[in-house]
Amino acid sequence: MARGLMIAAPRSGGGKTTLTLAVMAALRARGVRVGGAKTGPDYIDPAFHEAATGRPGLNLDSWTMPPVLLDTVMERAQQTADMVVVEASMGVFDGLDTPDGARGAPSDIATRFDLPVVLVLDVSGQGQSAAATALGFARLDPGVRVAGVILNRVGSARHRAMATRAIEAIGLPVLGAFMRNPDLRMPERHLGLVQAREHDGLAALLAQLATQAERDLDLDALLALAAGAYTPPGTPAIALPPPGQRIAVANDAAFSFLYAHMVMGWREMGAEIRFFSPLADEAPDGECDACWLPGGYPELHAARLSAATRFHAGLRHFARTRRVHGECGGFMTLGASLTDRDGQTHAMVGLLDHETSFARRRMNLGYRAARLRHDCALGPAGTHLRGHEFHYATITTPGTDTPLVDLCDGNGEDRGMAGGMRGNVSGTFFHVLARHG
Repeated sequence: MARGLMIAAPRSGGGKTTLTLAVMAALRARGVRVGGAKTGPDYIDPAFHEAATGRPGLNLDSWTMPPVLLDTVMERAQQTADMVVVEASMGVFDGLDTPDGARGAPSDIATRFDLPVVLVLDVSGQGQSAAATALGFARLDPGVRVAGVILNRVGSARHRAMATRAIEAIGLPVLGAFMRNPDLRMPERHLGLVQAREHDGLAALLAQLATQAERDLDLDALLALAAGAYTPPGTPAIALPPPGQRIAVANDAAFSFLYAHMVMGWREMGAEIRFFSPLADEAPDGECDACWLPGGYPELHAARLSAATRFHAGLRHFARTRRVHGECGGFMTLGASLTDRDGQTHAMVGLLDHETSFARRRMNLGYRAARLRHDCALGPAGTHLRGHEFHYATITTPGTDTPLVDLCDGNGEDRGMAGGMRGNVSGTFFHVLARHG
């Protein structure tokens, strides 16, 4: 069984991802086989984890995933690994208000798998006061074991010494420090970091991070405090049954938000995945019996997608006899048109007839619980699903398609009917993480 730890922080934006990648890359450079995971519904950071570790980047979310699926995903993260590094989302205790142990908070995952927590503290603008933050996080929940601290965005050697002395005085070890370095800032866009596959300098950045971690962090201490990641025995679970025996999956810079645990489950059920690129004007493989269009960034590639006539014709032909499903960006692409940020409207595939716009932006973010109103690629009518939304595009014309789901948010508030279905084609703005109930 692999050892594990969680790298967490008091809030988003404190440097967790940079420090997580640094630790992963440095341990890998030492010959440690590292598995990686991210708490919460996040499709961008796990791709960076995969680049740093050479293994699939997975997700662990206590609200969307039933307990048996959480255990299965953790077991997959441990397979052939010496060490599992879990990156927390947001702040370590942030999530829904209820239910206990399944709030979607990183602390749920740390508690379930007995993961020691390494707290990354952004100490810019403070010195000894960082100890008060560390003390509060260490004492808030007895079930969460804060095992050490890494200082981030340190201004000077004196600054580091002040914060270190104060934190060590409350009984927490300081496991190293990263100085302020604007060169380590990773490029971002509206949904988070620029994707790993689009980051031209990623290999060089990971090498730089590994070197810095070896120099500035106590990696031996990190390895020593890691504990066995507890995995209860049980029958392995999958997130969602495969929609077909052979599944054509769009995969390029416009369609990349596909959860690794979903693909693992499909393959374990005997399904074959055949990737294709709409941006390269490729159609889904005609030998497949289902097609899946993940989310991504079609709004940044609308003109190119509109001009991909072979893709359009091939997908329309496919949909005459086989199921097609689109999530978020895939849903937008299945519609009649997509208006880009400059206000230019581009024709999309037209298998559904809603129209979307990235020019009229409004952030939609949060957990979603859905009940299918009809049989589709996601499952039979009545199936309960959990997932999330994160998009800025809006529907400007709803169209006349049959609504696909009854939707609630993470607090159980009714959000009405959503998504669309016509014939074999279905789509939603929300990303599915798992069946539930």
